[in-house]
Amino acid sequence: MDHASLRHRIPHEEFDYQVLRDALSGYSRPRARTTLLLRNGSIVRVKKGLYVFGKEERRKPLCPELLANLIYGPSCVSLEYALAWHALIPERVETVTSVTCGRSRAFDTPVGRFVYRNVSMRVFPVGVDRVETGDGRAFLIATPEKALADVLVSDRRGPILARREMAAYLRESLRIEEGRLKGLDRNLLDELATCYRSRKVRLLASIVERLNRRGKE
Repeated sequence: MDHASLRHRIPHEEFDYQVLRDALSGYSRPRARTTLLLRNGSIVRVKKGLYVFGKEERRKPLCPELLANLIYGPSCVSLEYALAWHALIPERVETVTSVTCGRSRAFDTPVGRFVYRNVSMRVFPVGVDRVETGDGRAFLIATPEKALADVLVSDRRGPILARREMAAYLRESLRIEEGRLKGLDRNLLDELATCYRSRKVRLLASIVERLNRRGKE
């Protein structure tokens, strides 16, 4: 079986061991063939049981958000990576950050670093979007509200007790422009604040409410 035939049998750039095994089912020694494909870089092992095509074999860029969901779960892309994805912060974030109701973990892989921060099961499903990739698959990513709440709660630099302090933190530490906070869902922020039992998220909700009210005046 040549590379073109393998590509025909596996339509996506990211695939698991079962898909690979099925694609090699006509080969007399599939394990040996897998070893050869890995050795010559035709496929790359991201972690045990999860693969991507090598650079020379790819038809399109990898989907880091989908990979993040597949590497460790249940998980949802969130925190700084999701803030950048939603264009709330100006910087590009290389490490793909997620939240999980499992243990906090970090994976350094051939296709990048993936970090997972534990949150309680109570808050994990709140504010999660399902994004279609256009090829019949989808990944889970936090809404802007959830991503921002997750960042605030995970930050251990000390308490923020007043709305003025929160505004300064958003502007100076996260570099979020005030205009980007307009239109955030106050009700969702309130729900996240309740689930997290977080004063910080409550202050954020208050700021968002004031900005949205000012925009209507």
